[in-house]
Amino acid sequence: MASLITNPVTNTNSDRSKRKKKKNSMVKQNLQRSQKEDHARWKSEAQQQIYSSKLLQALSQVSLGTPSPSAPRGGRAVREAADRVLAVAAKGRTRWSRAILTSRLKLKFRKQKRSQRGSAAAVAAATRTSRSKKPRVSVLKLKAKSVPTVQRKVKVLGRLVPGCRKQPLPVILEEATDYIAALEMQVRAMSALADLLSGSGAASSSSAPLPE
Repeated sequence: MASLITNPVTNTNSDRSKRKKKKNSMVKQNLQRSQKEDHARWKSEAQQQIYSSKLLQALSQVSLGTPSPSAPRGGRAVREAADRVLAVAAKGRTRWSRAILTSRLKLKFRKQKRSQRGSAAAVAAATRTSRSKKPRVSVLKLKAKSVPTVQRKVKVLGRLVPGCRKQPLPVILEEATDYIAALEMQVRAMSALADLLSGSGAASSSSAPLPE
């Protein structure tokens, strides 16, 4: 008789765990579906054309002549503009895109802090006495040898993908897959723009009148 009596608390907990598992599975499926759509989007011609038009607008604002001391110069300015447009095209859905968009602000605040601490650092360097430094090379080598090869490769991959330096392996792999697809689209768009600009430059030079 006692075995026929059901415990309402146990039933409530089981129903709650079932609903939680169902909700987690739905969230995981939606996340995987959106990630697949993002990966396929980088391979579409429409996305490449949108990125190319925004990249042209960004490059038109890049100063390649004599920029200000705080602004990046030459090829670095072009690279930063291309990466910034790529992060905007990702719409902040990925960790690497958010890291690229926030890195510029962090760099600005870092420069302000350096300028504020410049005088204090100069005084400290002038009054600092020479102290014997312990060799750290051997310690670093021992640490590198103690870490397994797979973990070292994961750390290297985490450094290459923006915003993934301290992330676990599944996050790094997912972000790296999307980041590589975005970079491939970026290379295709910039190659097409370079061919277009070089072709228009050659056409304008050939149409110029010859000197008499």
